Amino acid sequence: MPPRRRSASGYRGVRQRPNGGFYAEIRSGDLRLSLGTYDTAHEAARAFDAMAWRLGRPRLQMNFPDVRTLQQALDLAPPPRLNSAQDRAEHTALQRRLLVAQEDERVMTEWRRRHPKDVAYEQEYWERRREEDTRRRREERLDRRRRKALACAQADLVNAGGRSFFTEEDELWFDIWLSTSDDTDDDGGADDWSD
Repeated sequence: MPPRRRSASGYRGVRQRPNGGFYAEIRSGDLRLSLGTYDTAHEAARAFDAMAWRLGRPRLQMNFPDVRTLQQALDLAPPPRLNSAQDRAEHTALQRRLLVAQEDERVMTEWRRRHPKDVAYEQEYWERRREEDTRRRREERLDRRRRKALACAQADLVNAGGRSFFTEEDELWFDIWLSTSDDTDDDGGADDWSD
């Protein structure tokens, strides 16, 4: 039988978790012995080797064949992780939040199944809101264009030697700097200085 290929972590018996940690375990037939989760793949591989030495596995099945004794493997293995009361409380809180989120998803799926008319009404409502928002943004943009055009016309009139009906301290002069771009979204005015 050919030797088993190594996992993506590069070490035998070590797998990377979705959260970025590395999980070590030893398998033997139907037996699966969990060695815990570690911060690096190297630490997990060292823990794997220490347990492999304890179980009497041959050195060819280890990640670091240069380790010659059980004591040397134990010295190189990371210390066991200690879970504090705070770690357990954080884990419990996260588990509770996950359960609440899962239950919420389940209830919402059931509600959608039982009340298709309400779902359709809700979708229509949000479609109307999007249309109203788009219409409002277009009206505001058109108003800005008119105000800017008026301020520019008054500036041209003053530059040509005429008189403006704006006073010198009139805030309407600031309308010259209004953005009138059609491609701006309603982002709270973050793009007010571009033309």
